[in-house]
Amino acid sequence: MAGGFGTRLRPLTMNTPKPMVPIVNIPVMHRIITLLKKHGITEIIALVYYYPEIIMNYFKDGKDFGVKISYVKAEADFGTAGSVRNASDLIGNDEFVVISGDVLTDIDISKAIDYHFDKKSMATIVLTRVKNPLPYGIVIVKDTGEIVRFLEKPSWGEVFSDTINTGIYVLNPSVLEFVPYKQEFDFSKNLFPILLEKKLPFYGFSTDSYWRDIGTLGDYLEAHLDCLSGVVNVEIYGERINIEKASIYIGKNTQVENYDRFEGVVVIGENAKIGKNVKIVNSVIGSNCEIGDNCEIINSVIWNGTKIKDRARLTLDVVGYECTIGEGVEINENVFISDHCTIGNRAKLMSNIKLWPWKVVEDDSVLSKSLVWEDKWLKELFTESRVSGISNIEMTPEFGAKLGAAFGAFLGQGKTVLVSRDADNVSRMMNRALICGLISAGLDVDDLRIASIPMVRHELRSGRYAGGVHVRKSPVDKHQTDIIFFDSNGSDLPASKAKAIERLFFGEDFPRVHYSKVGTINFPVRVSEGYVEEFLSALNVDAIKKRNFKIVIDYSNGVAVTIFPNILGKLGCQVISLNAYLDPSKLTKDEEEFKKAVSELSQIVTSIRYDVGFMLNPGAERIWVIDERGKFIENNRLLSVVVKLYLEANRDRVKKIAVPITASLEVDMIASEYGVEVVRTKDSHYGMMEAVLKDPDIKFVGGTKGGFIFPEFLFASDGMFSISKILELMAITGMKIGEVEKSLPRLFFKHKLVSCPRDLKGKVMRLATLESEGYKRQLIDGVKIFMDDITWILILPDRQRNEVHLFAESDDEKRVEQLLEDYSNKVEFWMKSR
Repeated sequence: MAGGFGTRLRPLTMNTPKPMVPIVNIPVMHRIITLLKKHGITEIIALVYYYPEIIMNYFKDGKDFGVKISYVKAEADFGTAGSVRNASDLIGNDEFVVISGDVLTDIDISKAIDYHFDKKSMATIVLTRVKNPLPYGIVIVKDTGEIVRFLEKPSWGEVFSDTINTGIYVLNPSVLEFVPYKQEFDFSKNLFPILLEKKLPFYGFSTDSYWRDIGTLGDYLEAHLDCLSGVVNVEIYGERINIEKASIYIGKNTQVENYDRFEGVVVIGENAKIGKNVKIVNSVIGSNCEIGDNCEIINSVIWNGTKIKDRARLTLDVVGYECTIGEGVEINENVFISDHCTIGNRAKLMSNIKLWPWKVVEDDSVLSKSLVWEDKWLKELFTESRVSGISNIEMTPEFGAKLGAAFGAFLGQGKTVLVSRDADNVSRMMNRALICGLISAGLDVDDLRIASIPMVRHELRSGRYAGGVHVRKSPVDKHQTDIIFFDSNGSDLPASKAKAIERLFFGEDFPRVHYSKVGTINFPVRVSEGYVEEFLSALNVDAIKKRNFKIVIDYSNGVAVTIFPNILGKLGCQVISLNAYLDPSKLTKDEEEFKKAVSELSQIVTSIRYDVGFMLNPGAERIWVIDERGKFIENNRLLSVVVKLYLEANRDRVKKIAVPITASLEVDMIASEYGVEVVRTKDSHYGMMEAVLKDPDIKFVGGTKGGFIFPEFLFASDGMFSISKILELMAITGMKIGEVEKSLPRLFFKHKLVSCPRDLKGKVMRLATLESEGYKRQLIDGVKIFMDDITWILILPDRQRNEVHLFAESDDEKRVEQLLEDYSNKVEFWMKSR
C-alpha cells in the first residue's frame, strides 16, 4: 500500500510521497521491501497513487532489491480494500500479505503467515499494543485468537483494549469477493465487519515487535531516535566507527575532520563533508551534505544535499532536501523545513515552525510564530466535534482563520456555512476569524451573530447549509473558548469528518480562491420567528395555558433571554426572571457560584410558593430543576422524574426511550411499569442524538447532565423546549415535580474519579474488559459490569483529562461505596501491572 498523501507530514511530503520519506537515509518503503524479502516474499505489487513516478523510478522492477515489483496506479481513491481489489488480477489465487509502505516495523511476518495457515483463517490481522489507541482500529480477541470485536478510530469511551490493528493482513484471496470493484471500500470500515457478521474464520496475530505508524512530524522524529537507540531492529548502512562517546556510521567517500564532539549514535550518508569541531548528537545526516565548522546538530535529521554553514545550531529539527542554512543560524526545537529552503545568516527560527518548499528567510531575521497550541494539538485538534483552547492565547485570530480555512477546504468552494456565537467578546473575535478563513476558501457565510445552539441546529435542518459553527465561552472554564462544529443536518460533526479537517489543518495546505471567488457574508432574517413557530406547534399549548403555571427562571445571563420570555408569554406562564440579561463575564460558573445560584432559586420558589423553578445553562441546552418544595433535583434523579412524567402522559403510545450508559436503573424500573424498552447510548450528547436519528421508534432521550431530547421538535437537546415540555407533561398528568420525585423507587448512585495518565488509559480498559469476562456486561461506552440485577459499576475513561470515571449503583449504599473503593484500587493496580 504505497498511495498515502502524508498530509500530516507536510511540509516534508510536499514533494515526496509518504512511502519515500527517508528513515535513517533509506526510504521507509525500501525498509518494508527489505523486511518482506527477509521473510521470503519476493513478488510484490505496489499500489501507487500520489507521486507514483517517484516510487517507480526508485524501485523500477525491483531487480536491484532482489524482488519482483509490479505497479498498479489507482484511478481514484478506492479505499484500502478497494485498492487491493483493483489489483486482484495480479494477486491470483494465492494467500497474500497486505502491508503499508509507510510504517516502520520489524515484525516477524513469517510467524504471522504460519499462524494464518495454522488457524485456517480467511483473514488474519497483525496486532500490537500502543499507549494511545485512539488513531487506530482497536481489536478484541478471544484466548484462541479469534476476533470478536473491531472498532475503527474509537473515542476513549469505546476503548476496550490497547490492542490495535497494524494494517498488516494475511488474506485468503476469496475475501476480495466481498469487495466491490472500483468503489470506495475499506478493510476496517467495510470488509472486516462483513467477516464478523458472516462468522467467517477471522483471527488476530499478536506481536510485541516494534511497529510505528509515521503519522505525524513528531512520529517521524521519534522513529529516527528509536532506530538510533536500537529500539527497532533495522539495518543502518555505512562503515561503523566506535569512539568513547559515540557509535558512528559513515557512508562512502564521506570526509569528517574530527569526531571529538560526536555523541550517541550518528549516521552520515555518502559523499558528505563534515567540518572542524562539529558537535553531532543522536542525529542523521544525509548523503551529499556539507556541515560547516563549529556547528551543533542535536537529535535532528538532515536530508540529502543540504548545506549547513559555520556555527549553525539545530536541536530536534528536520531539514528537507537541498536546503541552505546560513552562518550562525539558530533553529530551536520542533522546526520542520521542507525542500530547497534558504535560511539567511544569523537568522533565528523559534520553536514549532514549518517552512514550505523554496521559502527564504532573510539574514539577521527572527522567524517567530507563537504557535502555543502546536504542542497541545500536535496530534489531536478535536474533542468529539469541539475544538477548545485558552482564550486569546491558544484561541487566536490567526488560529481561527486557519481553522476556518481548513473547514472550508473540507466542505468545498461554493457552499454556504451557518455561523453563530454567544455574547462573549472572545467568541465574537473568533467567530469573525473563522468567517475570514471560510470566505477565503470560497464559501459563503450566513452569520446569526448571537444565537443559541438549539436554534442553530434547528436552522441547519433547513438543508440550505453544508455545515455550521458555533463559538462560545466554555461553560466549565472561564479561561477557555469552545468552537463547536455541526454537520449539514445540524447534528454534531462525526469523528471521521473531524479527522479529515484535522489532516487539512495540520497539512496547512489550503486552497486560496481567486479574489473574484472570495465568499460573501450575509445576515439571515426571520430565523428566530421560524424557530418559535415550530417550537409552539410541537407543544400542547392549550393544556399548558389552562394550568396558569407560576415559575421562576434563572437565565444564567445566557442567550435564552433573547427569545424565551416571548415563548413563555405565549404559554400563559407567570414568570419571575433571574439573571435575565446578557453578561459575558457571568457565562461560566464555578462550583460555589453554582451552589449559590441554586440556593437563591430555591429560596425564591419556596418564599413565593411557585410551582417550579428552572435554571438554564448559558447555551440554552441544559436545565436544572427546583421542585415546589424548594428541593434541588440532582441530574440523575431528574431524569427518573422526567421519564415518569413522559411515560405517564404518553401511556400506550411509546415503544422505546433512550438514556446514556451512566443513567440509573431507576429508569428501567419505571419503564417496566409501562412496558417500554430502554435503549442505552454512549455517555455523550452525540450518542444521544445518534439514537434518535437511527431509530424512529425512540420518542424520548433523557440525559444525565440536564439535557433532554424530544424528537418531535428537535433531534438534539434544547433547554427551552425541555422546560416547556416538562410544563406540558405536568399539565397533562396533573403531577408536580416534588410529588413525582417522592413516589419513585430510589437507588444509591455515586461517582468517583481516579487519576490515570493518558498513555495508560488503553491498558486500563483492556484489563477492565478482561476483568469483566464471565459477568453480565455492556461495552457501549466504557466497561459496565453487573454484579447482580440491581448493582453495577462502570469504568469510563475521560475524553480529555487524565482521569478514569467510576460510576456505581445499588440498592445498598455501603455496597456502592465498597465497589468504588475496590475498583479504584483495581485501576491503580492495572496501571502498575506489566
